[in-house]
Amino acid sequence: MHVVFIEPRFPTNQRFFVRALKEVGATVTAIGEGSKESLSGELKSWLTHYEQVDSVVNENAVLRAAKFIHARHRIDRLETTVEAHIMSTAKVREAMGIEGTSVRTSWLCRDKPSMKETLRQHGIPCAQSTAAASIEEIVAFAKQVGFPLIIKPRDGAGASGTARVDSLADIMKAAQELGVDRGRSVAVEEFIEGHEGFYDTISVGGRVVHDFVTHYYPNVLEAMRTRWISPQFIATNRIDSAPGYNDLKVLGGKVLRALDIGTSATHMEWFSGPKGLKFSEIGCRPPGVRAWDLYNVGNDVDLYREWAMAIVHGRPGASLSRRFSAGIVALRPSQDGRIAGYTGLDKVERAFGPWMIDAHLPPEGTPTQPVSAGYMANAWMRFKHPDYDTLRGMLDTVGQTVKVIAR
Repeated sequence: MHVVFIEPRFPTNQRFFVRALKEVGATVTAIGEGSKESLSGELKSWLTHYEQVDSVVNENAVLRAAKFIHARHRIDRLETTVEAHIMSTAKVREAMGIEGTSVRTSWLCRDKPSMKETLRQHGIPCAQSTAAASIEEIVAFAKQVGFPLIIKPRDGAGASGTARVDSLADIMKAAQELGVDRGRSVAVEEFIEGHEGFYDTISVGGRVVHDFVTHYYPNVLEAMRTRWISPQFIATNRIDSAPGYNDLKVLGGKVLRALDIGTSATHMEWFSGPKGLKFSEIGCRPPGVRAWDLYNVGNDVDLYREWAMAIVHGRPGASLSRRFSAGIVALRPSQDGRIAGYTGLDKVERAFGPWMIDAHLPPEGTPTQPVSAGYMANAWMRFKHPDYDTLRGMLDTVGQTVKVIAR
């Protein structure tokens, strides 16, 4: 099978998809924005050919490159794993009649109001939502649904650009920040109270062959706006045994069918609270924040290879051990500025050293990143443990003990 992979250089884990495709027997070509000389020796050894374009979100440029490649070696699959590249790749795929995620599915996985409307039509519980291109439309929705509400970009990922609004004054502020007062259309949703997590899969022909459940502590919106919190997320190893997870699996399967997702990695966000289990949103690509690293450690598996097996051979290559829960705790600098040092590291390493997976501790003098930049923007530590509750307690202790001093 000949697989063309879009942008193999960045983010850095992109090379793992290329490596895995090669390992499972595919002939691999890549299209990217850098020069051929910018490719590492490893990448060059895995690739049969490489085409440079000005931008991988320039549909016409990618189409020309794909046609050039196809004329010399028939393309069987055209794949990408980065959210921003999904739509342009789908358009090229469809224009050339190549099997894979359709433009419709890609659109529904990007445009939040359209996604939720489609899922509601299939009986899948979601927050009440609408698209709004004016302040008047947002206010009308607020009068219908009530406060609080969530306002965010229609094609946003994670909590980027997301605002909670509790009043008309908040609507005016958020509308200005998101450009609604200049005609930009946004997604407006009912605020769902409850615990938040994500459900990730690799599917083959619409059937889940691998799945994972991860819990946020606290919910993302709070975590990305509160400096003193050391937020964490934990991938559980109790997905096949603890009560409640089967409902989540059933929900995820319904979403795949409703959106016609065939062979792909997926990343689904969910809430569980007083109004029951609610679907939030989905991406037809792997999760960010290197969540697959945690899944690999927890399950004695190489998910990049499993993804490649799904794409190339239409089946999984390994089973999941569910041996460990695995999680990350983000460590926020005490203020914006530059890293000046750390306290509490020795205590944590003595207590939990055998369970540490890895850590990122930027050296003194490193400029800090804002709290809203995410879980891996500054310092972080990752741990595993056979018992989920024990691991959660460990991450709590790490967050309370390790301090990142900035000046």
